[in-house]
Amino acid sequence: MLKGRWFQRKDLEVVNSQGKKLQCSHYIPAVIPEGTALPCVIYCHGNSGCRADASEAAIILLPSNITVFTLDFSGSGLSEGEHVTLGWNEKEDLKAVVNYLRTDGNISCIALWGRSMGAVTSLMYGAEDPSIAGMVLDSPFSNLVDLMMELVDTYKYPLPKFTICSHNFDAYLQVKLAIQHMRKIVKKKASFDIMDLDTIQVAKRCFVPALFGHATEDDFILPHHSDKICEAYVGDKNIIKFDGDHNSPRPQFYFDSITIFFHNVLNPPDVPDDHYFLTPHGSLGQLHSLRGIYIGSVNFTYIGSVNFVLFQMSKENVREYIIAVKNILCYVKLQM
Repeated sequence: MLKGRWFQRKDLEVVNSQGKKLQCSHYIPAVIPEGTALPCVIYCHGNSGCRADASEAAIILLPSNITVFTLDFSGSGLSEGEHVTLGWNEKEDLKAVVNYLRTDGNISCIALWGRSMGAVTSLMYGAEDPSIAGMVLDSPFSNLVDLMMELVDTYKYPLPKFTICSHNFDAYLQVKLAIQHMRKIVKKKASFDIMDLDTIQVAKRCFVPALFGHATEDDFILPHHSDKICEAYVGDKNIIKFDGDHNSPRPQFYFDSITIFFHNVLNPPDVPDDHYFLTPHGSLGQLHSLRGIYIGSVNFTYIGSVNFVLFQMSKENVREYIIAVKNILCYVKLQM
């Protein structure tokens, strides 16, 4: 017999060091036993992403008593700010969120999970804050200028006309000239130097335990970027490769590895078998059976609502947790 557990999404604002308001969400249990502090994973979205991308992380980690905090970086989602800086200023946004969480008496320790730009942000921040318990770094780039060179070659982006001096002018030098022009524009408008975004150098001074992940068919940020960072990384590390491209859904075994990794570095507390998490209205509602799983009769929404529901398995096996959540989501889709 399984006991229903309610979780809620708390939306809030955090102000960064530039005075910009960051829109944030914190996924937590609706009821936390008195005196219990839970670990938290901060999910950092990629370029063109937003905090809604953290919904998958919440589904994976909440049943293990790990809360999930996420934010819209400056210039992304609903947060204030004009420019996305691919990790440079986002690092300061992340610092503001970490400082906020450390004032929360219900948070025990903090880990990071970043994807693409979010992985670069996490790595850059982790090098400055050794108290971070662990990091999952999904498809980070090793050097922004190298990435730009590769993208021009891969996608055959047209170069500005002023860089094309003659048909015999070396194509490599044309690209370098275009990048130098872009460097000046970025410095003027966004106040950072693209040459400084070199995560290989950052990896050489970061000791936070890290799990790298990269899709083998990623043609946007090629897999060798993670290989180079991992090779230079001085902390405890592991790397996982999987099928797919930069934006493809991640496989189940990768999520299993992430769950185990965060269990090891965060050591979340167990919930006693006799501890019931009631709904905000004090009851679990009518129960329906699904492959041995009992779920309350509620109106499920995957991301948009303030409250959503996940369920605790009676066995403390991580894989069974994940299978249970997948089955519940399948059931929800059938009911919609």
